[in-house]
Amino acid sequence: MKPTRARNPLGPEYGDAINGWACEHALTRSVRDSAALLDATAGPAAGDPYGVSQPGRRFADEVGADPGRLRIGYTARTPDGAPRHPDCVAALDDAVALCAALGHEMIEADLPGLTPEVGSAIGTVFVAATAWIVQYWIRRLGRRPADDELEPLTRAYWERGEQVSAAGYLLAIEDCQAFARVVARFLTGIDVWLTPTLSTPPLRIGEIASTPQEPMRSARSGATTVAYAGVVANITGNPAMSVPLWWNADGMPIGVHFLGRYGDEATLLRLAGQLETARPWSGRRPPHSVAEVIRSG
Repeated sequence: MKPTRARNPLGPEYGDAINGWACEHALTRSVRDSAALLDATAGPAAGDPYGVSQPGRRFADEVGADPGRLRIGYTARTPDGAPRHPDCVAALDDAVALCAALGHEMIEADLPGLTPEVGSAIGTVFVAATAWIVQYWIRRLGRRPADDELEPLTRAYWERGEQVSAAGYLLAIEDCQAFARVVARFLTGIDVWLTPTLSTPPLRIGEIASTPQEPMRSARSGATTVAYAGVVANITGNPAMSVPLWWNADGMPIGVHFLGRYGDEATLLRLAGQLETARPWSGRRPPHSVAEVIRSG
């Protein structure tokens, strides 16, 4: 789960961490653990730059609670029309069928507003954020990074980010905030929005790698896996979750992604608990996992 912006405080070490794009939580094997952890870490804290409505009860109490009949929007289409892997489409089709069988209303709907201009703004913020992270460590360590201390892609983004002006950064933030308002209006008509998490199964180790001679190689190869707009939740601050309901022929979990309304982790946790009960996953291991290798060896 990715919690709502400001749900987990980032202070005192950080302020808002990229205008609220970054947040902290953990990958868990069960919905119960995710909810319990969020109960333990959620704010607010004094001086937080953003606010969010506080839950009416513990997040752990939402797990196992009836989500009711939800209106769930979904799409298999990527925003830019990029190809998507059949396994990812199959995972979405399976999730749509399961949610319908559980009594939810399924509505095919594309997310509006993710224009090339917004995509350009995202890129500006991303490279500027990389420059901020590197400058943070320069200030903390009192020196610049050595040649072997940054991956080639990180160094390339840092150099690009150093060229972004303050005005250019703020204009990009303004574009992204305008997009967040479009998403908020979109979510007034549905409770959650569903897509595949990735547009390909996980790539093999080494396929997403850059070299000093070709620093952008990993960005190009990695881009094939993220054609669906998982970054939307970072931009808008909305909560979201990836759920491993479907497994492909290689025994790999292929996730589906639910985007919720701002401040509404409760609906996501109730839905996740219902899906986990219908299709348990915590005991399953891919054949590539260390646990499975030890068990079979």
